[in-house]
Amino acid sequence: MREPTPKRRLGAVLLLGGLVTGSAQAATWSDTFLGYRYGTQFTEPGNPQDIEKHVLQFTHVSGYALGQNFLNLDLLQSDSADPASGGDSGATEAYLTYRHQLYLGKLAGEPMTFGPVREVALTGGVDLNTKNTAFAPRKRLVVAGPTLKFDVPRGFVDLSLFYAHEWNHCGAGFCDVNEIEFDPYVQLNLAWGLPFEIGAAALKFQGFYNYNGEKGADYQGADTEPEQLLRTSLMLDVGRLAWGGENQLWAGVGYEFWRNKFGNHDKPGVDTDAPTLQLEWHF
Repeated sequence: MREPTPKRRLGAVLLLGGLVTGSAQAATWSDTFLGYRYGTQFTEPGNPQDIEKHVLQFTHVSGYALGQNFLNLDLLQSDSADPASGGDSGATEAYLTYRHQLYLGKLAGEPMTFGPVREVALTGGVDLNTKNTAFAPRKRLVVAGPTLKFDVPRGFVDLSLFYAHEWNHCGAGFCDVNEIEFDPYVQLNLAWGLPFEIGAAALKFQGFYNYNGEKGADYQGADTEPEQLLRTSLMLDVGRLAWGGENQLWAGVGYEFWRNKFGNHDKPGVDTDAPTLQLEWHF
């Protein structure tokens, strides 16, 4: 654990700015949707109860000549098992993720293909969150590193190895520190979106998996442990079947698998196995 320094924060911002310079170019393709997830078996560290959550989602993906952008905002509403600070109502959380990929082969003017890999990218991005619990987290995460983009017949499979650096906040009385800078750690990220068809039905299998290395001591001086998060879903293009509107309304089921949530361990609520119902409206 280290105290955050303005110099380190500025360096991270400048690194990210250099990676996303090309994102201002005109998009050659894009996909935007509003989503909804619902489940009753979510968990939070230190809380032994299952938590019901409604999740509204806004996602935008677009590509241009030299790369692509990904933006996702989740608004999560818990039931009373995960209370907001100073009340009995459920907590509300906002979680923003942004990633930019710069295709190194396109930038160099030479194909960067080998074996099953069709392109190599340099990826940078940030995660930001806030939640109105007594803990009052305010996550600030910067990631950067290489991405292998695999050559699949349809859709995508990306494997990334990131340098990750996180700052956060704890407002609860049991924390020894309120503002924290975690040790840098390595994140292994696998993301996929694979469309396929069964008869007249169009489906897609999508999701991501993160493995986060340990990031030093937490707010109470306890060592963190490696963390795993898998979030995946199988979706059916309902619009195509119902009225012929392809890639408009999708519905399906999902699953969230989380181990050592936020690096916590040896306490209730750090492991999640949550099936979900999901919807997407693309426009």
